[in-house]
Order: sequence, then structure tokens, then C-alpha cells
Amino acid sequence: AEALGFHLSYSVVDFTELGRDDNLLGETVRDLAARGWLGSNVTFPFKQSVMAHCDSLSEAASKLGAVNTLVFRNGKVHGENTDWLGFTWLVEREIGPIDGQRIAQIGAGGAGSATAFALARLGAREVVLHDPAADRAEALAARLTSYFPACRFSVAGDPETAIAASQGVVNATPVGMASLPGLPFPPSLLEAGQWVADIIYFPLETKLLAAARQRGHTIANGVSMVVGQAAGAFHLFTGREPDRERMLARLETEIAAERNMGDAA
Repeated sequence: AEALGFHLSYSVVDFTELGRDDNLLGETVRDLAARGWLGSNVTFPFKQSVMAHCDSLSEAASKLGAVNTLVFRNGKVHGENTDWLGFTWLVEREIGPIDGQRIAQIGAGGAGSATAFALARLGAREVVLHDPAADRAEALAARLTSYFPACRFSVAGDPETAIAASQGVVNATPVGMASLPGLPFPPSLLEAGQWVADIIYFPLETKLLAAARQRGHTIANGVSMVVGQAAGAFHLFTGREPDRERMLARLETEIAAERNMGDAA
């Protein structure tokens, strides 16, 4: 907003820090709308449950079964999804064309819905889903199959089956975040020539991406995705189109500074 010459206030409503019960989500949404905010971003774990508190949904949000952006207009709450736009930009910017590829995706939650949606729109031949909650992966595959008949959505019972013979691998789980360290699957499952994308952006290089880089794979972290989805939400809130590359450079600088402060401590 500052770069475009106008003032914008942005506040964080963190249920954990506020000691607020998740059951108060609907009340919180209505309160924000009543107080005159233009809208709100929505993140884990509310991307799916917040749908019940929307008066209307965009086509993408409805198809994805997840909302990451709320727009408040005329006393109504409209649910949008810009996560798929963010992941589309990540793939186009960091990976390149994926037409006709078989891609493994680990994780089928709210963010996973958006990444799978984007992969199909970008021309993937097949998206193989694996999630510890098998019913969630099956539900996502069934939902997206009806929207993308040219892309085959299937479910694998384990990461190894999903990753085998795929050209790319996407981690759409929160495993690897600074607050949830670890690996979503053993890096030894990766095959030569595969690209690896992780939707996590803090840390910039997860254990998975570090292992993949050391093995010679093309890798992409989630910074481009978070910037792309934020740019989409900013446009919905303000009607203005921001400079994504400028936003990306700023975010990378902020993350590096925070990491350096942590190292110094």
C-alpha cells in the first residue's frame, strides 16, 4: 500500500495468542465485518471451517472447498481463494511448464486443495495425492475430477507409491515449518530428475528442500506462493494491482532478518 501511495492498516487476529476458542470463528468474522474492515486473510486451521460463515463463495473457493480470503461488502461476507493463484505463480516462476506431467502431492488439506487445483489448471496429466487422512485425499480427488476431466486425480496409500515415476513432488503439508519441524516423507524416496516444491516459506529452506537440493533436484520454497496469494487478496481488498516481484524481495529480506535475529539469540 505504501509503495502504491496510500495508507492501509493490517492487524493480526491470532486465536492462540488471544486465548480464543476456535468455536468463536463465526463471531470473530462477523465482528470484523461490523467494524468496517475491507476483509481478512484466513490461514490454518480455518480455511475450510470458515466457509460456513460466508454469505457467498467465489467459483474457485467453492470448487476447492477452502477459503483463504474474506471480502466484506455491504454487510455481507464473501469467501475467495487466492492460494491457487499463488501456487500457480510459484510453478510458473520457479519450475516452468508442467504440461503432461505426473505429479505427486503430499497433503490434501486446505492448502493442498489449492495446489492440486493449480496443478490441474497448469496442464498436469495426473496428480497423485497422499494424505495421512486417506478420506480427505479421496474426497479432494473426487471433487477435482469433476472439474478437470483432462487431469487424472488418484490417491496413493503411501508417499513412496505417490512419488514413484512422477516428474514433480509437492509438499502441501505443514510438516517442516519452524513450528512443526520434521520431514513429510523420507527424501530417499525422491527420484533423479524430479522437481520438488514446498509450500512452506519459514524457514526458507526446509529439511526436505535442503535434502532435495543436496541430491541435485530443482527446488522451490513457498515464498512465491505466499506473495502470489497475498497479491491476489490485496487486489480483492483494494482494487489495486501490486508489484509481486517487489513484494517478493521485501518478504525475503524480512525473513532473512528474522532468521539472523534468531541465530544471534
